[in-house]
Amino acid sequence: MKKIFMTLAAVCVAATMNAQAYIGGGIGLTSTSHDGNTETNIKLMPEVGYNLNDSWAIGIALGYGENKNTVKVNNVEVSTKTKVFTVNPYARYTFAKFDKVNLFIDGGLDYTHKDVAGDKTNQFAVGLKPGIAVNLNEKLSFVAHAGFLGYVNEKADQDGAKAYNTFGFDLDGSNLSFGFYYNF
Repeated sequence: MKKIFMTLAAVCVAATMNAQAYIGGGIGLTSTSHDGNTETNIKLMPEVGYNLNDSWAIGIALGYGENKNTVKVNNVEVSTKTKVFTVNPYARYTFAKFDKVNLFIDGGLDYTHKDVAGDKTNQFAVGLKPGIAVNLNEKLSFVAHAGFLGYVNEKADQDGAKAYNTFGFDLDGSNLSFGFYYNF
């Protein structure tokens, strides 16, 4: 039994010697104004991950976003605020490497909680997100995700509310994210 534990410990040490941790994520701030109507969006999505080997990594992203929309109706301003909290654990498989560019696919779970002026919604998703990493140098990488293939379940946080289920593939400009990673 002692030999089995020692062997497992040696395998774990060998696996972590080749592994590399990374931190990063994305941040966004936009503000739009037209004819007295304004919309401001803030998004913060920190991420931490661990490269298990050259092809596989695991990680988690935690996000917070806020949208404030002010509309002028008959000289009266009406404002709504949306708050969004996201948890996204994932496993990443890098399937192609070209010098400084890596192509990968993230398979993961998403949980998103939205609060729009007291109306709360919970969303669960499972699926795949393709991406690209450009290694600017040994420590810094630019990362982009585009699209989603999977299943989404969304339901208002109220008694008797019905769930909306979606399955499909979405690849367009509105489903695009960018970020940076610092590799240890």
